Amino acid sequence: MLGRIGRLAVRRPKAVLISASAVLVAMVVVGIGAFGVLKSGGFDDTGSQSWKTRTAIVDQFGGEENLVLVVKARGGTVDEGAAAAAGKTLTQQLTADSGLTKVVSYFSTPDPALRSTDGRSAMVLVRVLGSDKQILDTTDRLMKGYAADNAAVTVQAGGDAAVNHGVNEQVTKDLAMAESVAVPLTMLLLVLAFGSLVAALLPLAIGLVAILGTFAELAVLGRITSVSVFAINLTTALGLGLGIDYALLMVARFREFLSQGATVPDAVLGTMRTAGRTIAFSALTVAAAIAALLVFPLYFLRSFAYAGIGVVAIAAASALIIMPALLAALGHRVNAGRLPWAKTQGSAAPAWGRLASRVMRRPALLAVPVLALMALLASPILHATFGTADETVLPTSAPARLAADALHSDFQGNQATAVQIVADGPADTSSVASYAAKLSTLPHAVRVDSSAGSFAHGQAVGSPQPGAAAMATPTAQRLTLFTADAAHSPAAQQLVRDARAVPGPAGATTLVGGESARLVDTQHAITSRLPYAIAWVVLTTFVVLFLFTGSVTQPLRALLLNSLGLAASIGTMVWIFQDGHLSGALGFTARPMDTAMTVLLFCIAFGLSMDYEVFLTSRIKELHSQGANLHDSVSDGLARTGRIVSTAAGLLAVSFFAFGTADVSFLQFFGLGCGLAILIDALLIRGILVPAAMRVLGRGAWWAPGPLRRFHNRFGVSEADETEGAQVPELAGAGNPG
Repeated sequence: MLGRIGRLAVRRPKAVLISASAVLVAMVVVGIGAFGVLKSGGFDDTGSQSWKTRTAIVDQFGGEENLVLVVKARGGTVDEGAAAAAGKTLTQQLTADSGLTKVVSYFSTPDPALRSTDGRSAMVLVRVLGSDKQILDTTDRLMKGYAADNAAVTVQAGGDAAVNHGVNEQVTKDLAMAESVAVPLTMLLLVLAFGSLVAALLPLAIGLVAILGTFAELAVLGRITSVSVFAINLTTALGLGLGIDYALLMVARFREFLSQGATVPDAVLGTMRTAGRTIAFSALTVAAAIAALLVFPLYFLRSFAYAGIGVVAIAAASALIIMPALLAALGHRVNAGRLPWAKTQGSAAPAWGRLASRVMRRPALLAVPVLALMALLASPILHATFGTADETVLPTSAPARLAADALHSDFQGNQATAVQIVADGPADTSSVASYAAKLSTLPHAVRVDSSAGSFAHGQAVGSPQPGAAAMATPTAQRLTLFTADAAHSPAAQQLVRDARAVPGPAGATTLVGGESARLVDTQHAITSRLPYAIAWVVLTTFVVLFLFTGSVTQPLRALLLNSLGLAASIGTMVWIFQDGHLSGALGFTARPMDTAMTVLLFCIAFGLSMDYEVFLTSRIKELHSQGANLHDSVSDGLARTGRIVSTAAGLLAVSFFAFGTADVSFLQFFGLGCGLAILIDALLIRGILVPAAMRVLGRGAWWAPGPLRRFHNRFGVSEADETEGAQVPELAGAGNPG
């Protein structure tokens, strides 16, 4: 197939390019609609108890309050003069707003739970109606209209709606900033790497096609299923990076053939026969690793699989279809715009070959210090803790963060972090009171509100509040369990587990939800399926690399070294983001590792490491199949790919490191983690540990049991299976570089 594509590109390059341009225009037309159909949620397991609790509250009680306005008096208390009048006016305005319901205000319902401990602040709780996008739009309008300062009070907006609004708004700004940094810097580095303006533009063209094509894919999928808007972030970074990776390999190999005297048609066919095959297998391994995200029930993670698989497939297809036509059309003009100091068109880097030779002569001397360093970097994983995104991912100056901090510090029992309980079924007042009293005795419980009254430490607290009647329907009861602990703290999570263990009112089925319960359920949803994701990655990596190399030791070696590099990068992220090192320089708040983002980092970084694994292994295997001994095939293979891998890794790392400029900490985490993993893999693993491992394996480096060897001879892919070389005799005279 690659040969047929190459011959078509050589014979009819203009036709291929015109057809590709027409497809690109169609992609742009379809992709424009992507942003309108993507969603901002996706962090919940829709089969979990916390999700069922949320659904039950919507069905039975009209839904949870998702926006909290904190009204603080400029002087005195909220019960006095101008502050009280301003609070009442705000309550009236919110009640009249058609986009809201369930307005619960201290200024109309003087519930002590809605008043701060010092009396200077009070809460107004509302439910913003609509879809995710409608909630974001309404929250934006409310924050601009009501969350402001005046002579009497200051008003801050908090709660889920405000936090989601703040995160989405900041992510949009961060993405624009990251791209404004990454694209110009990438272009500069491409020019320096290629030494030619024309050659440098080709990878950017492939990256652009990959990005636009994936936008079109997401626009279609967004109309069929739920897709997270955050998939756009991965699309831009990975599309640009893989486009550069694949185009870099193609251009470098093409220029290598030209420098050896091959004609343009022969150089194109030779490039497809060698680099093309490598790209096809590389794309397969990367896509397989990213596909592991599909096993998780959170559509936030599945969305990254949709985007990742799409961008890999489109980047590879563009490199294998558009690039040959571009190279055939340009010919020797691929070197146009040559920089004065550019001296070579080839991709060989003798320094990498000399490094491999030294490592293979003395593997322990060079490999042991690298292994020790990577073990040190990985060690913080031993004390890692995990959580989900909340207001602490925002900078401390963000409005939603300021409101959340006020709710935590000034109010006893925070409505936004309370445990929400629904007893589904008829229950009398005495059984509800008994259940609420039991819940109030749990460790870390501050108070329980119910239709039967409020309870603390097993005892009733005063008379039922005016809003207590709304917590009961003929078929269900709603209870709110308050705690002084932060929603993501271990104590709050344990409170959820303890509450779920308390028997509910007789004849009723209890559901326990709320922010802490969401964390418990999300972690369970991810950790329970993580073994399946890991098994998928291991299995597909082993199968693809076996078909590629015919060896069982090579897949095992790749899995071991790639996992070691990934552990080092994740351990470093624990040291930075959980332990708080560099928090001052990067401007984030130290917090537990984000569970979903850590899984995402694992799959994406592992897939990219397999990208470079295939780049290097394909050249080593190619040389070995031509008769080179182990030492020469490894050292020459690294000499011929080291420059490509290091350049591609550096350029891709720039795309990810650009997210370090973000103000949302999980974007910083993902960008820095992926960038570091890429550099560790390209420099330390490919440069030192792979040659050392090959030296240790020795003659067993290409070993496979007899039955598997026969299976590979029949179904595997090797240079012996390719026939393109026979159809381009000029290459033989040029000295085929393998």
